[in-house]
Amino acid sequence: MLSEKINALRKAVDDFRPKAEKEIEEFRIRMLGKKGEMNILFDEFKKVSSEQKRELGQKINELKNRIQTRIEEYRASLANTESETESIDMTRPGTADRIGTRHPISLVRNEILDIFRRLGYTVAEGPEIEDDWHVFSALNFPPEHPARDMQDTFFIEKNPDILLRTHTSSIQVRTMETRQPPIRVVCPGRVFRNEAISYRAHCIFHQVEGLYVDENVSFADLKQSILYFAKEMFGEEAKIRLRPSYFPFTEPSAEVDVSCNLCGGKGCNVCKHTGWLEIMGCGMVDPNVLEACGIDSRKYTGFAFGMGIERISMLKYGVRDLRLYFENDLRFLRQFEAAF
Repeated sequence: MLSEKINALRKAVDDFRPKAEKEIEEFRIRMLGKKGEMNILFDEFKKVSSEQKRELGQKINELKNRIQTRIEEYRASLANTESETESIDMTRPGTADRIGTRHPISLVRNEILDIFRRLGYTVAEGPEIEDDWHVFSALNFPPEHPARDMQDTFFIEKNPDILLRTHTSSIQVRTMETRQPPIRVVCPGRVFRNEAISYRAHCIFHQVEGLYVDENVSFADLKQSILYFAKEMFGEEAKIRLRPSYFPFTEPSAEVDVSCNLCGGKGCNVCKHTGWLEIMGCGMVDPNVLEACGIDSRKYTGFAFGMGIERISMLKYGVRDLRLYFENDLRFLRQFEAAF
């Protein structure tokens, strides 16, 4: 019967899944061509009774429209698929996405802070643009001290009292001005000095300074804290030595050297062939500094230390040229992709 043929063709249309333009064209000819299935249906439609013409005629027209719509949909879908396929060369080798990584300075900074956090220190931060009081005067620098000279410090031209901080000791001053002992802080940050750039020095570098103020704090506490840090950072075989030195804000003062693990103590250009590398300065906080910050120096004592993060990183990662940290050379930075 004609109704059954219409239903059979509808099912054939719904089940049709072409994979190429050629199949769609063959389907169109089979359904809509001069000798196609739809023309055969129209020929048979002429022979049905008048009572059935309205119902069957509506079904035939719906089937024809359905065939035309599906053909257009298949062609559009196939065209999009071919366009996507043509834009991608599936024969080319894949490109792996490179993972990001922290800068070696950030890695070492975080490790230093973690070590001192285990000793009970908290992290304090401060501004990079400072005033003379917090960078020099409060730290017992006399007016004629050479560090105030333009050869070392970047002053703001229109206001000589404003400058780029030369050390993060200014954060220690701000901390002592706002808090009473016990104080135990580490102060990381970027600092600036008017120095010639070489493999061992730069006009911009990073520091971490520490301050501990409380009753009965001694130089022995300072030495043991630094030894603990050196072994945690460089391994149990690390050794330190303290050499007498001078800083306006500490008395007594010392320079701290750690055994050079780049050459195993044999001597190299980084350690100047001595087997030791200077990593920080330290000392007992001068009573004048405590008093300038509003802390009773008769009741409290303290120690302070400061280290360059670049120098620590050079030792830890075996980097022999400090300038690599500032050049953003991906060949250098990608060596730290596995670090956390």
